[in-house]
Amino acid sequence: LFCHDHLDELTVAAEICEDVWGQMPPSVSHCAAGATVIVNLSASNELIGKAEYRRSLISQNSAHNICGYIYTSAGSGESTTDLVFAGHSMICENGAMLAEKKPFSGEEMLTADIDVKKLTFERSKNNVFRCGDDAGYTKISFGDELTETHLERTFARRPFVPENDGIRGNRCGLILDMQSVALAKRLKHTGAKTAVVGISGGLDSTLALIVAVRAMEKLGRPASDVLTVTMPCFGTGKRTRSNAEDLSLLLGTDFRCVDIAAAAEQHLHDIGHTLDNYDVTYENAQARERTQVLMDIANQTGGIVIGTGDLSEVALGWSTYNGDHMSMYGVNCTVPKTLVRYVVRHYADNCGNEKLAAVLCDILDTPVSPELVPSKPGEINQRTEDILGTYELHDFFLYYMIRAGYSPEKLYRIAKLSFAGTYDDEYIKKTLRLFCRRFFAQQFKRSCIPDGVKVGTVALSPRGDWRMSSDTSAAEWLAQLD
Repeated sequence: LFCHDHLDELTVAAEICEDVWGQMPPSVSHCAAGATVIVNLSASNELIGKAEYRRSLISQNSAHNICGYIYTSAGSGESTTDLVFAGHSMICENGAMLAEKKPFSGEEMLTADIDVKKLTFERSKNNVFRCGDDAGYTKISFGDELTETHLERTFARRPFVPENDGIRGNRCGLILDMQSVALAKRLKHTGAKTAVVGISGGLDSTLALIVAVRAMEKLGRPASDVLTVTMPCFGTGKRTRSNAEDLSLLLGTDFRCVDIAAAAEQHLHDIGHTLDNYDVTYENAQARERTQVLMDIANQTGGIVIGTGDLSEVALGWSTYNGDHMSMYGVNCTVPKTLVRYVVRHYADNCGNEKLAAVLCDILDTPVSPELVPSKPGEINQRTEDILGTYELHDFFLYYMIRAGYSPEKLYRIAKLSFAGTYDDEYIKKTLRLFCRRFFAQQFKRSCIPDGVKVGTVALSPRGDWRMSSDTSAAEWLAQLD
């Protein structure tokens, strides 16, 4: 085992040629002993179809051992007697092909960036990965001081959203299926007569409504068993209110409008809060009144309340505790904001109803807003991304923090690379700081969130993927940023 002096996560071991083709490749023992990178110098000759098998073999080996795998075969032109060699070389990381020199390409050098810290993080999460059995291995130190180098590796700006149109469409369709099947199971299990959805004319409630209608379809029940409720109040705009109603009726749901302004005014009066004080109490009173209305209507109709909050909101705690934070089943809880938009777009493109598609497109074009503060006609006072920062950055931070275990320093570095020319460094740091502060401070909301379907590899349910103390401090993370 070759162990780096200054980077504990970098330990290299070797396989030779056909070792990797064997029933029990030595790399299994190497990685169990602590190797994070396997190198293989091979004299593998070329045959028709062999490159595809070799590619699959190296990729699967790196995935099985959660390691980086650097493979190079004999160079093109080293043909001897009955064989021909093609110089096929690959660099893989945990199943992903980072770089490949294809057979007979004539290229001389192949380079890529292997993220050994990410590999170590992946191993730490894997309950069946065996590591530390290094008996019989000789450890040899190597390496110079660490320096910051230019990265060839790129990081997807929207890691939750596939870039390929076809793959993205399939992914969105699969997500809708997973959400609706899960909700159908919950409706059947509870014997719910209705699925109650608070519809605001925004993206999240739109997706939840689509899922509820599809769940009823899967149960062989009419869309009218979905009870949609719009609850206008002080800041509700004409555009969102109209879209909420049109969407509900076009989908065939049982639509109701419950104006909560008088109830919210009475409540604020009762607690001695003036109507011209637009603070958090003013805002949250409306959110909690809406949740009360939904819960009571669900009781009234023998139904359950369907939660609409998405993964980005769960991460940032962008919900009112015991208000929109609460429901009886959350269908969007693992779908981040950047992906919600594409799932709704996918449905609009494939629903086969021009009027419905037009309403959905207008909802997609509407700025994200809680609409809790009065605005002039045609204006929106509150734009969520003006308050929180862009969701594109928040989802970027969320993915690489949870999925790859990146520290604030690393998040900042890769965000600067990925968003160069879009956001300046100071805005990225400001948004990352807000993300860190809110993510830690809002854990108490995640500790008691409702059940909800997991659709991707990043989830924050306290019953599954994410266990965190509600009073964990963000001080170390914020200190790194400072």
